[in-house]
Amino acid sequence: MRNIRSLIIVLVASFALAACGGRKSVEEDVNVEAVDSSLGASSSGLSGDGSSSTSGLDGSSGANAELLNSRVIYFEYNSSSLTLESEAVVQAHAQYLSSANASGVGVILEGHADERGTREYNLALGEDRAKEVANLMQALGVSASRIQNISYGEERPVSLGSDESAWSLNRRVEILYQ
Repeated sequence: MRNIRSLIIVLVASFALAACGGRKSVEEDVNVEAVDSSLGASSSGLSGDGSSSTSGLDGSSGANAELLNSRVIYFEYNSSSLTLESEAVVQAHAQYLSSANASGVGVILEGHADERGTREYNLALGEDRAKEVANLMQALGVSASRIQNISYGEERPVSLGSDESAWSLNRRVEILYQ
């Protein structure tokens, strides 16, 4: 009987360790130079040579193109409020989505949180952050039917550290075009 318990404990521990080993680092998981061919824009805002892209999703250039190439909105700790800088990025994306160039394009807003707080709390906070971006896009004329919100809470960190610099990168909404 004691051997069976020991065997079960060893098996459970083995499965738990195997599940933890499947995480990739950000560098392995993200292709910085990936190009979204359906939109003709770099997903990271960088051109193939690593320099900053000078044209946006809709072919615009200058400051609006830089805003369109920003696809991540960052948030303060325990907050779903947008900063003025974030509002400008969301406004540029809403303007693009309202243009004739993007008539059939939809957007997925992925809400994320840092590791602090319970799983349930972080899922709700990620959802609130995605809704905040969606609400601003809708107020700027983007149809709600073209916007999809998803919350991953703390489940998909881009930085695996446990300090403020890592946490600040994980408190975000990612804008993904479909």
